[in-house]
Amino acid sequence: MMTELAVTRTVPDEVTGPAVVLLHGFASSGAQDWPADRWARPLAAAGRETLVVDLPGHGASPRVDSAAEGTTSRVLEKLVAALQAVGADSVDVVGYSLGARLAWDLVAVSPIPVRRLVLGGLSPVEPFGAVDVAAARAAARGGDRPADQLTGMVLGMASAPGRDTESLLSLVEGLAREPFDPAAAPPGVPALLVGGADDPMSQGIDELAGHLPQGAVLRVPGDHLGALAGDEFQAAAVEFLR
Repeated sequence: MMTELAVTRTVPDEVTGPAVVLLHGFASSGAQDWPADRWARPLAAAGRETLVVDLPGHGASPRVDSAAEGTTSRVLEKLVAALQAVGADSVDVVGYSLGARLAWDLVAVSPIPVRRLVLGGLSPVEPFGAVDVAAARAAARGGDRPADQLTGMVLGMASAPGRDTESLLSLVEGLAREPFDPAAAPPGVPALLVGGADDPMSQGIDELAGHLPQGAVLRVPGDHLGALAGDEFQAAAVEFLR
């Protein structure tokens, strides 16, 4: 039986549109990327229910015990099950970084219709495919720090205080088995691609927009973390979801 992901739900007094699903980035959590004061409360004031999801291995959701549990398809299955469990019948989705990558693929596989997407900090290439997971695991268990810069960066994120390093590395390994391919199943719904002006990860969003029949691109101030925290991203997302 599939264990449900943790979902924080905020329901407005009067609902005026589909629920808004908020998907966070790698080595973060729903509460960290989507503070209620900045997201759930303003959306509730506009009549929108919010569903803030903790992805597998993050926040209050179950850990990832193997790479097989962390593949893209398995994560999407768990996400769909979580949305079905709360009774969502139609949704808008806002995703950032890893959350945006999952939101891109969610549209094609979800039995719950997705109306609109806001995708922030999304890279057109698969970053986890180049991670040396074996070296990262060895370092996490007391071995030498990985010589590869990307592997060292991912290990640093996965081993930050409060993180389950082994679980997150299993997720990285699983996601790398089914790399992000934006051409495979591009979402056919209206989508807003948002990238920080100083964020190297999202410099390819114009390329991504080329796969979308209804895609728009917006640059906002900030690097990868700064763009997410900035008022410009939040305001543009809320406006797009109207």
